[in-house]
Amino acid sequence: MTTPTPIYTTAEIRSIEQLTAPLTTPTLMERAGLAAAEIARDQLLTKEINAVLVLAGPGNNGGDAFVVARYLKSWWFNVTLVFSGNHEHLPNDAKHALDKWLSAGGEILTEIPENKIWGAVIDGLFGIGLDRDLVGKDLALVNAINLMHLPVLALDIPSGLGSDNGDCYGATVRATMTVTFISLKSGLLIRCGPDYCGEIFLCKLGLDPSPLIPPHTWKLDQAYAQKLLPPPRPSDSHKGMFGSIGIIGGSAGMVGAALLAGTAALKLGTGRVYLGLMATDAPVVSTVQPELMLRPVHELLKIDHLNCLIVGPGLGIQPDAYFWLKSTFESGIPLVLDADALNLIATHPELASLLRARTAASILTPHVAEAARLLGTDSSNLQHDRMAAAAELTKRFNCYTVLKGVGSICAFPDGRRYLNTSGNPGLSSAGTGDVLSGIIGALLAQGLNVENALLLAVHLHGAAADSLLERYGGPVGMTASEVTDAARSLLNRWLY
Repeated sequence: MTTPTPIYTTAEIRSIEQLTAPLTTPTLMERAGLAAAEIARDQLLTKEINAVLVLAGPGNNGGDAFVVARYLKSWWFNVTLVFSGNHEHLPNDAKHALDKWLSAGGEILTEIPENKIWGAVIDGLFGIGLDRDLVGKDLALVNAINLMHLPVLALDIPSGLGSDNGDCYGATVRATMTVTFISLKSGLLIRCGPDYCGEIFLCKLGLDPSPLIPPHTWKLDQAYAQKLLPPPRPSDSHKGMFGSIGIIGGSAGMVGAALLAGTAALKLGTGRVYLGLMATDAPVVSTVQPELMLRPVHELLKIDHLNCLIVGPGLGIQPDAYFWLKSTFESGIPLVLDADALNLIATHPELASLLRARTAASILTPHVAEAARLLGTDSSNLQHDRMAAAAELTKRFNCYTVLKGVGSICAFPDGRRYLNTSGNPGLSSAGTGDVLSGIIGALLAQGLNVENALLLAVHLHGAAADSLLERYGGPVGMTASEVTDAARSLLNRWLY
């Protein structure tokens, strides 16, 4: 099976650099600068764009920029280098790189010159160590880069972006391309990262860090997701081969949520889908999707051939919702918990205790606000460290978790995490979370293990939205029902 691309934290990258520094000739900084210069030359600059502005900061990211500038100058590009730091305070490798730039005839400026024209910018102001808001001259430089509206190549990570959390520290360089070194960083893929990184190039610099520090986080992309697919269906298939799902939800005014989840489960391949609707005036048949089998909740839980239960879409938080949610915790089959199921768990400690005690798998699918309620914090605090929040949810509730959002984080009980790369703002509409729950349930019902079902469903859900984005030219007005149909089309295309 294709191995997914690992992702390392800033602290882990620092450890890798220390472990490999005595063994690397030339230095990692020299390798990084050369790799970035080659990308700048081949991807960003042309014969018509031969004047380039390089900005170097006060740390090792600035050192990378000095090396880039030196190589570009040696290739006859017209390089203007602005250094925002102090020569005496540079780390040793960066100081050596600056000296080599000066020895090669390069000059340093302390301000961006006026009335000069460049075709592109190299951003080497701040790298993965930044953990504070930019102020003063640093803030002004970042804003100046963005106001130029030129192609920008960021070194390792756009200046102003948090390497581990994807936070925007006051202002962030909006890069056209980012060349990142040794491994991917989570900040490139989550929160603000995708808005500022542009196209990402990974340069490993000849290193394989996995034997030194085993990774705990990986990139979830299409290449890996397609390795998780169920097998193609044999000619003599029948519905009993593809599982049965029960869905509990659809209280008064929210029947549509349960129908969306059920339709997604049906169209993504489940053999039989049963809906236990909470509303007293719920329909006995869906005229839009009559294949769904509607049952009173108490009858649904008596069905003995269910392969999984989805609880939460339109569930409500009334006493009867509490009762039926608690009842599902006694089942010995996988649970997919969404929406009001999560809100009930957050407000009733006894439910949380029962969830932790389950031996069958449970999957939580919270968005940011639901995750914050489950962890007893607020959305703003949670967003500052989404990675830690996903891990804590998994640990606290003994479950699998997908923390939804930009770069949705799939976290497993053994500590592994995957960052999804599909999806777009079109998913910011009512019902798309219900559709995701239905897709997860469908893959579980068809025999995928919990880990593979979760990863494939999350990526497929986002990829379906991406296909709609391409079809419609933008994310506005994308609906949950359309995501379901697009996901079905993609799944068939990937399988056959």
